[in-house]
Amino acid sequence: MQYPSAAVQKVVELFTSLPGIGRRTALRLTFFLLRQAPEFVESFAEALRNLKRHVRYCSQCFTFTETDPCPICASPQRDHSLLCVVEEPMDVLAIERTGEYRGLYHVLHGVLNPLNGVGPEELRVRELVARISSGVAEVILALSPTVEGDVTAQYLARLLRPLGVRVTRIAQGVPMGSALEFMDEATLSRALSGRHPVE
Repeated sequence: MQYPSAAVQKVVELFTSLPGIGRRTALRLTFFLLRQAPEFVESFAEALRNLKRHVRYCSQCFTFTETDPCPICASPQRDHSLLCVVEEPMDVLAIERTGEYRGLYHVLHGVLNPLNGVGPEELRVRELVARISSGVAEVILALSPTVEGDVTAQYLARLLRPLGVRVTRIAQGVPMGSALEFMDEATLSRALSGRHPVE
C-alpha cells in the first residue's frame, strides 16, 4: 500500500503491532491524530511516556501500579487471608468491578502452555508459593476456562494443597442472560457437574 509519507507509514505500522488493531483501524487512528491539534498529540505522547516511566509491577501481586506495593496490597481493609490467582492484570480490574471480592490478588502473567514454551518458570509461580507462608488461608484460582487454564489450575492445586492452604476455583458454566441452545457442550457439561442446591 502506498502511504502519503514515511511518517504515516511508521505510525500505521506501530498501531498494527497493537493487539486487535488491523491495518484499516491503524490508518483511521493515524488520520485521526493528523487532524487533531498539536497540543492533543503532544498530550497523548506524554501520557504514553509517563505510562512507561511510572507504571511498574507491584512487588507483591505483580499487577501494574504506580506505587509499590499497589493500593490493593497495601490496604488494611482487604482480607489478607484470601488470595485470588489470575492470569493477567486486566483480570484484577474485571474482578474488582464486581465489588464482591475483598481479598488480595496474585497475577501469573499467563498460563502454562508447553507448546509455546511457557512453563512454570515463565510465570509468577515461585512468588505465589512464597506468599502462602504469609497467613494465606485460601487460594482462589480465577483462571480462564480453557485447556491451558485448566492445566494451570490443576498444576497449582497439586503444588499448593500440600502447603496446608485451601485451594478453590471460581464457578464456571452458563453465563447470565444466555440461552441454553447456544451453549457449547463443554460449558453445559461444566454447569451440570458444578450444580448446587437452590436456596
